[in-house]
Amino acid sequence: MTTPESQWRTPPPEIAEHAAAMPGGWVYEIDHELVDDPNGFVPPEAVRGGWRVDDAGKATGEFVPNDKHGPVQDDFTTLTEPDHWLGWLGDNPGQTVRDSIELTLGQQVEGAKVQWLKFHGTPEFLTGGKKLPDDPGRMQVVRTGLAVQFALAVVQPDGRRDTLTGVFSLAVAGMDEPEARERSWLDLGATMEQIGPLLATRLAELDQQSDDHPA
Repeated sequence: MTTPESQWRTPPPEIAEHAAAMPGGWVYEIDHELVDDPNGFVPPEAVRGGWRVDDAGKATGEFVPNDKHGPVQDDFTTLTEPDHWLGWLGDNPGQTVRDSIELTLGQQVEGAKVQWLKFHGTPEFLTGGKKLPDDPGRMQVVRTGLAVQFALAVVQPDGRRDTLTGVFSLAVAGMDEPEARERSWLDLGATMEQIGPLLATRLAELDQQSDDHPA
């Protein structure tokens, strides 16, 4: 049974070629104007729709359009949706992290700009505090950090666009001192399984530093 959104068309040759490997499933048509490597990270907006494949591995001609197809948008939900305090990142934590990532990429390639950024997976948060001497029932945050998986498109001044994936992590220590210490890491190609366990170590190392003895 088809859905109300289904359309019937003649599948393009590339869809028919891929259908043989997906009997009984779907082959998704990618908008190559929005993403350069269909075998890499493909944002939902870059999918034109899906072609149904019969049990013999032949495209049936049934096409279901993707109603989300269009310009790729930032998505900070994974970072901001969890019930975790992110006030240290300002009123718009997602934008703050985006700006930090773009600054790091711009330092590597002058003029590089983030076209879109999506966080995904489960982020890691760490927060440490101390009791206030005049109010033991309250805590003051003195150190905090986060790590989150991302995918993004970065455009260089010559117009070349690359899709990058990895983990962004940020640590801040000495928040009870005149000047807090902050450091960020952009681990390209890494996963949360690799970087998540390092967050506590990175935060501890930053916490041990002082303005007189920088790393």
